[in-house]
Amino acid sequence: MFTIETGSGFWNPIIWGISIAISFLLIYILRSFGKKDYKKDTEQIKSFLSGNPEFEKEKMQVKSSNLYWGFTSSLKGLYTILRKMHTGNASDYVLWFVVVLAIFLLIEVI
Repeated sequence: MFTIETGSGFWNPIIWGISIAISFLLIYILRSFGKKDYKKDTEQIKSFLSGNPEFEKEKMQVKSSNLYWGFTSSLKGLYTILRKMHTGNASDYVLWFVVVLAIFLLIEVI
């Protein structure tokens, strides 16, 4: 094998292969220092919720309408306009992208 020299460095596959092997060896050594008392099918796999019991999935989820209530209520006028424009058709979004890109290009030329 030979070394390929470029303007910004070099490429030698043997050196890179050895470097990657040493990196994986160091990662494996660091991983071996982990806790040995982990058991896969016990309560250790559950999420820690600050000591609170875990409910069913439907009760645990926070709906985005509740989470962003203040944000959406303050921008209600904008959201009503955007909901009217939202069709769900991908070709409409491509059209909007092309129109906005054309506007930017016209601004750049002028």
